[in-house]
Formats: sequence, C-alpha cells, structure tokens
Amino acid sequence: MNFFERQRQVRRVSVRLVALFVVAVLGIVAVVDLAVLIGFNGAALPAAQLAALLVVTSLATVAVIGLAALIRTVTLRGGGGRVARELGGVLVPPDTTDWHLRRLRNVIEEIAIASGVPVPEVYLLPDEQGINAFAAGWSTSDAAIAVTRGALDRLNRDELQGVIAHEFSHVVNGDMRLNIRLMGLLFGILFLAVIGRGLLRTGYATGRARGDNRGGNPLPLVGLVMVAAGYIGVLVGRLIKASVSRQREYLADASAVQFTRQTTGLAGALKKIAGLPAGSALASPRAEEVGHMLFGSGIRHPALSRVSALFATHPPVLDRIAALDPRFDPAEVAGLSRRWATTLPSGQAEDRALGLTGEQASGAAGPASGPAGMAGAAEALPDVGHRVPADPKGVVDQIGTAPPEAHPQAAALLRQLPPDLLAQARQADAVVPLVLGLLFSADDEVRTRQHAQLFDRHGKVLADAALRAGHATAALHPLLRLPLAEVALPALRHRPPAQRTAVIDTVATLVHADGRISVSEYCLSRLLIGELRDSLRPAPRAGTGRRRLRDTWPAVTTLLSVLARAGQPDPDAAARAFAAGVRQLPAPRRPGPARLTPTGDGVLDLEAVWPQLDTLQPEQKAQLIAAAVTVIGHDGVMTVPEVELLRTICLLLHSPLPPSAY
Repeated sequence: MNFFERQRQVRRVSVRLVALFVVAVLGIVAVVDLAVLIGFNGAALPAAQLAALLVVTSLATVAVIGLAALIRTVTLRGGGGRVARELGGVLVPPDTTDWHLRRLRNVIEEIAIASGVPVPEVYLLPDEQGINAFAAGWSTSDAAIAVTRGALDRLNRDELQGVIAHEFSHVVNGDMRLNIRLMGLLFGILFLAVIGRGLLRTGYATGRARGDNRGGNPLPLVGLVMVAAGYIGVLVGRLIKASVSRQREYLADASAVQFTRQTTGLAGALKKIAGLPAGSALASPRAEEVGHMLFGSGIRHPALSRVSALFATHPPVLDRIAALDPRFDPAEVAGLSRRWATTLPSGQAEDRALGLTGEQASGAAGPASGPAGMAGAAEALPDVGHRVPADPKGVVDQIGTAPPEAHPQAAALLRQLPPDLLAQARQADAVVPLVLGLLFSADDEVRTRQHAQLFDRHGKVLADAALRAGHATAALHPLLRLPLAEVALPALRHRPPAQRTAVIDTVATLVHADGRISVSEYCLSRLLIGELRDSLRPAPRAGTGRRRLRDTWPAVTTLLSVLARAGQPDPDAAARAFAAGVRQLPAPRRPGPARLTPTGDGVLDLEAVWPQLDTLQPEQKAQLIAAAVTVIGHDGVMTVPEVELLRTICLLLHSPLPPSAY
C-alpha cells in the first residue's frame, strides 16, 4: 500500500468514523427520549404534546452533543502542541543541551528529514514514568511529538528510534489528523455524562440544603438519565476508538521496522513496556481521551477478557512483539520482569554497552549508531551535476515511505551540515538571520541590494547577521539547504507572532530583490512562508481532498508550464516537456486540449495553484506528481538541484518525498 492508497484508506475510515458518531448520537437520543417518556408519564400525554416533547428533547440532546464536539474541536485548533500541553507536556527547546533531550531531538530531526517532512515540535511529559509517546496535529505543519520521561530514561537509542519511527508513520500517513478529529467528536458524546454528574451533585446538594426528601427536585433524575446516556456514549466511544486504532498500530509497527531496517529496537521497547511495572500507563486524567493516539495503551489492563478486548485501543503487547519477532517466547518477558524488579533498565547505560559514546548516542547518528552501525551510507555528497533517472512511478512509490537508504542518508546529511550553522538553526535568537541568509543571492550586486533592503526594514544588526549567514550558506551543497531549513523551522515557529509575520514579509522582499526569481528560490521561500503562516493560524485542513484534475485544470497546466519553461530555455523544448507531462495524465481526466500557457509573472503564477492542487483526490495528486517528474526530467534524468526542487514541490502538496539515494 503506497502513500496515496493509505490516504484513501484514511478518508474511508473518516467516513466510517462520522457514520459511527451519528449512530452513537441516535442511540443516545433514543435513551434520553425513553427516559423522558417514563419520567413524564408519556402514555398519559396527548399525542401532540408527546410529539412536541420528544422533538424538543431530541433536538436539545443533539444540540448539546454537537455544540460540545464543536467547541472541543475549536480548542484543538492550536495543533499538536495544544494536545501535548493539555497532558502536562513541556516544550523541548531546539538547542537543548540535556543529554536525554538532545538525543530525543536528534532522533526526531533525523527521522523528519528522512521522511521528507518538516521537523515537528517536541514535548516531554516529565511526570509520566510509563513508556509511551504520541503524535498529534492537523498536518505536518503543526505536528507535535510527545514522549514520556519513562521512555527517555528506560529506552536506548535504537528503541527510542523505533518508537519515534512508529509515531512518524502516523504523522506522514494522516493518522494523527484522524486522531485529533476523533478527540473532538468523542468529547461531544461523553459530554452528557459530564453534565449528568454535575446535575446529580447539584441536585442532591440542593435537596439536602432544603431538607426536601419528597422527590420534588427533578435535577437528580435528569442527571441520572444524562449519566446513563453519557456512559452509553462512553462505551460506544471506546468501541469507535478501538475499531479505528487497533489495526493501525500493527501498520505503524511495520512501517517503523521498514524505516529503521531492524526489529530489535521496536521489539525491545515493547518488551520493556510488558516487563516493567509502569508499563505504558499514563497518570494523567486525560489518558482516556488520548488513548487512541498513544504508542502503547495509556490505561493498565491487568488481563484482557474477551469483552474488555473489544474496547482495547491497542493490540496486546505480546501479540505486537510476536508480529515483529516470530521466534519470541513470552517467557522471556517474565524473566525480564524479575530482573527489572530489582534494577530498572537505563537507556543511557545500554547505549554505552552497545559501544555508543555519549556524543554518538545523544547527537546525530554516529558511525556506530543504529543496528550494526547502520550509518554505512556514503558520507560524500554527489556532485551538483550528478544525475539520476527520472522515474515518475518510482518517485510516486517513494512518497510517504521509508526506503532502506533514507534514514542513514538523513543522518549523514545532518553530519555534513557545518556545526555552526546547525547550532544557529536550533537557537531561537539566531535562527531568523540564518533563514534569511538562505535566501540571499549568489550574485554580489543582488546580495548588496538585499542587504540594503534588510537594513531599511530591520536595522544594521539583523542585516549584517543575515549577510554573514548568506555568505556561509552560499557554499552549501544543494542537498543540505532543504534539511537546514527543516531543522530551523521549530526554532522559527517559536519566535513571537509579530516577528514571524515580519519574517514572512521579509522573505517575500528578499526573493524579489533582483526582479527575477528562480523556481528553486520561489519554492524554498513559499515553504518557509507556508510553515510560518500555519504556525500563526493552526487549523484543520482538508486532509485527502476531493477535487479532480479536471476541476483544477488551469492550475495543473500552470504548474507544468512553469516547470517546463524553467527547465527548458528553448520554447520548443519547453513545449515538448510540457506535452510529455500532460501525457502522464489519463485522457479522461483532461477537460480539453492542453497547451503550454504563457507565464506572465513567471514562477509567481504558482501562487494561485497550491490551494487548488493540495485538495486533489489522492490518486489524482499522484498522477500530477508523476507528470511534474516527467516535465522536470524530460531528458530522462534529473540533477541534484532538480530532485531537491521536486522534494520541495511535494512538501507544498503535503506529499513528503524522502531524500533520494544518489
């Protein structure tokens, strides 16, 4: 199943989720109506009065559930970070020097770059001793990954890597968007129980205060009915969460194994969950609400019966281990439990035992990092003129996946970044001039003009710092520019809103300084602007899209035309490249003849296309990307800068393409 097929599956699950929600609401309405019939002696009421009573009751119940779900969904618009903070999460600074936190951040940076997605926010749940983690957010732009203190202390680097790779599967495939939507819907179902408990307490307290023992106070009865209806909602909600999440955990485990190229790390983490007293349980009172998005069950189950297994959001831990390692013997966990009863495992000590030095374990993957030193990928970056075959189907198949070479290559890219630039990218007070420096031109005259514009807008200090960063980044290999920008995004997102708004305006000014803008400059600047805008206004986005290519045909031809003209200076060659790209699109998808369109504003014509193209149906977005590959690599090959351009375009279409093996 490729990325786009997985997106279609997520959409089907979303439809099923809404259907189950509607069924649950109808069931709750029926229970409330039945209670009203009994409480008001409905059999004795005139038919018209009874019908009016039931209509009012039904509408009120639906309104309460719907309003509660809507309000909860609105509160979750803060993105994944909002969910993490609600559970007591503490933001991990990008430039942290704590050994455990530095190791966590670097593992996440490596996997983000290898996945082709922006580096998400990172949170620590400091009061949670169980081994657990979760990913949350509406999109990759506002995603957050949270890890418990128990996971940091007990897991070695390979195990932590397996857990994080599992969570990235949810980030890339859109599961986390489904999870956060599920939180909002289920809150509406459960809200009746919350109101009912409040009415019960209020009613009994009022009755005692008045000395009313004659049953004249209706609040307890109303509260009891709402609690009963609410707990029916609780049971239905658990069934919904179980039906949505259980199979996805197996898929995410398989994805993590594919990504890390080994099973021992993920299996080791699961064995520690099974063998340690704390397991994966969370102490937070919100554990039930987020149970479906956790790596392991947030609630301890002494032993799952057949009935309780129906409501479990995760498969049994031992079953997950057995799926990873068919030779696994459950007796092994019992032995580990006895050993850990006296001495708890230490991830740091295990890293040392595996031969990792402190710097290798906590920093970017060192020479011996990963299973059997998985950093065997070549460290030398290819020449800028190096070419790879332009394979549209191969590119589409790689999107959202983890080819074996992706993770070691991402670790190698991080090691290739100059340490001073990497440190700047992680420092909130230094990241702005670095990002602006990435957009400085290699032409001395244009660079001088850009410096002058910065000086006029922001003063000498920022202008000079950006100029120095521009000189430093000018020498970067093309393969390192996008990873550096991805690493810089977390620190950039946490600048004050006013400064992020100013950066958006400044980025646009810099790329227009010479009156010309290349496709590569435009795409990098558009990526930065898009990420910053999303950080200022996190909100649900249409995850999989429902539009067809024929519905967005002008945007499709504009994108292919801009790519053709940018890659082929000769008009005839550009027309041939464009025609080859259009042929990648099935004829029924085309509303009419396609012609190379004039690009009056050049690459800026693309500004209007992204909102439309990002809402394409998954299979049609795949066809569009295949067409873009055909245009960019019309001569049968793609250069390193062209591949990086393609990766940036895929990011803008929320279809992450991992670094290619050159």
